[in-house]
Amino acid sequence: MKGKTKQILRIAFILASISSLYFVPWLLVKAWILPIPDTIQEQLEEAIGHGFDGVLVYIDQGGKSPQYFASGWHDRAAKVPAKPNALFKIASISKLYDAVAVTKLVSDGRLSLDKTIADYLPDLVGKIQNAEQITLRLMIQHRSGIPNFTDAPNFWGAPTETYEESLALILDKPANFKPGEGYEYCNTNYLLINKIMDEELGYPNFQFIQEEILKPLNLRHTFGSLDEVDIDDVMSGYHVGYPHDLKGDEHGMLATAEDVGTFLRALNDGSLFEKGEQEIYSSIYKYAHDGWVPGYQSFAKYHKDLDAVLVQFYSTTDRKLYMWNVSQIINNRIAKILKRQ
Repeated sequence: MKGKTKQILRIAFILASISSLYFVPWLLVKAWILPIPDTIQEQLEEAIGHGFDGVLVYIDQGGKSPQYFASGWHDRAAKVPAKPNALFKIASISKLYDAVAVTKLVSDGRLSLDKTIADYLPDLVGKIQNAEQITLRLMIQHRSGIPNFTDAPNFWGAPTETYEESLALILDKPANFKPGEGYEYCNTNYLLINKIMDEELGYPNFQFIQEEILKPLNLRHTFGSLDEVDIDDVMSGYHVGYPHDLKGDEHGMLATAEDVGTFLRALNDGSLFEKGEQEIYSSIYKYAHDGWVPGYQSFAKYHKDLDAVLVQFYSTTDRKLYMWNVSQIINNRIAKILKRQ
């Protein structure tokens, strides 16, 4: 009887798995079921076949020389092939740099993780619910409950350009949960964190990031905005269904894959920190990150089992995030290829 029950359960599982495919785009199924190629370059070329316009990969594995890979287009319209050293919009990967900057300011006694929005930005009391209870620590950890300004209707169709415009999208809105009682990824947290750093420093916090993070690591290809770069060095970005190149849209930090990889290695091995700083950082934030803005998907992760930093950039996005899910599948396959080598 037990054997019969197991057989029935197995059949039910198979039927459920088959029926679930009706709800999964075949693009994802194809990316998942294809045999894993022998080389990373072959995997990138396969990714182009899945609909990505361009893909860049940087690998820093312990004891080996760095590896650089590129496939597809740097600029589709001009037929310029993808460049491994292209500048790319790293989007929310920049939160790692922000968290390190906060860590250093906390270590220096210039900021406190336990002070609140009310302490640092008193003009927001009464405009952001629970401002008196939301600490800097809770904002860094996305546990503030503040609404996310990039969730505003049609935000990505007409993005805000200033701190004031972005903040206005959530002022006087009810909290999503009480401070510390939930988790929700929220760009408003880092909008406010950057403002708090600017106020404490008396100058733009990216200058502090340059002085305390970029220069010590000799990262000469990491920038705060498009204003600082030659636009031709920036990889084009495309959104499915939108015909124009998106590289001219301002979305914060840009960097090469190598610069991001060098930063991530130093973050994970602790060489980025002064005495006592790594303990602070480990208590407030993570050691890997993904990023998304229209036209640009980015991933940066240290794989401990491989002693390898992997940075992957994809220059195509879509509204339903199918391309995001495909990129996750490809990332996993790249790690498997690296493990086999």
